[in-house]
Amino acid sequence: MTTIYDFKLPRGYLNQAGEVCRNGKMRLATAGDEIGAVRDPRVQANPSYLSIVILSKVITELEGVETVTPSIVEKFFTADLAFLQDMYQRINDCEPPAMKVVCPQCGKEHEVPLNFTGEG
Repeated sequence: MTTIYDFKLPRGYLNQAGEVCRNGKMRLATAGDEIGAVRDPRVQANPSYLSIVILSKVITELEGVETVTPSIVEKFFTADLAFLQDMYQRINDCEPPAMKVVCPQCGKEHEVPLNFTGEG
């Protein structure tokens, strides 16, 4: 199972040396990442800051940058931030489990999503 994904920013981040940094790595998020981000005082004061904090936790590498922090993520161009938010969503989204069943009336096979929450 892949847990770390390479990326290339569309615009790139300008590091302290003035170099354009585009390549990096993002890991899958953990429950602790999301819980910790929600508890962050900056997020409590401004819920829009949530994606900044979470991205700073899951971006494990960004060329030309020693450690990715929220203040670095704040400086990303909006195109790069949107790209990373989309990537985060895609790699952390999982398809609900499904089961193949055969209709007893028509005999056709169907995929039915499994619902473990009891809702629906």
